Amino acid sequence: MSAKPNCYIVGSMGIEKEKFCPRQGDYIIAADGGYEHLHRLGYKPDLLVGDFDSIKKVPKGVNIVRLPKEKNDTDTLYAIKLGMEKGHTSFIIHGGMGGRADHTLANIQSLAYIAERGATGYLIGEGTVITALKDGKISFSAENKGIISVFCNGSVAFGVNIRGLKYPLTDATLTSDMPIGVSNEFIGSEGEVSVEKGTLIIMWSE
Repeated sequence: MSAKPNCYIVGSMGIEKEKFCPRQGDYIIAADGGYEHLHRLGYKPDLLVGDFDSIKKVPKGVNIVRLPKEKNDTDTLYAIKLGMEKGHTSFIIHGGMGGRADHTLANIQSLAYIAERGATGYLIGEGTVITALKDGKISFSAENKGIISVFCNGSVAFGVNIRGLKYPLTDATLTSDMPIGVSNEFIGSEGEVSVEKGTLIIMWSE
């Protein structure tokens, strides 16, 4: 999480309330049915975005951007674009995993959209955190436990290094048709994943 205000986006799929902890000053966008999750948790979003195909009743007293049902962007991706327009560079997405697999995959691709534009995004749910990493590195503390997997997003990723995990890699080339980075493990030491050129999808237990 960034030290600057984060942009929280809440979708309509399952949300783990104990993991949803925005700070004062963070910006909260409800993507369609995500509004009902926020309402149950006692939060009022700064903005509600969607075509409202998964919400029982459009609320009053909330800033709303109504989208057409037929569109190129998902509700979540549109919310990300609005957050970027407001200057946010750190996005935390809840309610974006589980349910329909195509929606989950769309949200993972949205993480790549964020990374391609020099920002950071995390998709949280189902006991998992997912992020996209482009031409950079991500570090993990020795307190992390469980499984971590690293996948190539796009045709190829060059100069991939995995350090401090059970199965290290040095200057490796990952491709989208060979899941060599699946099911690595934290081992109680500080870890790091880096890529010189390309985009990785990284997911770990939380």
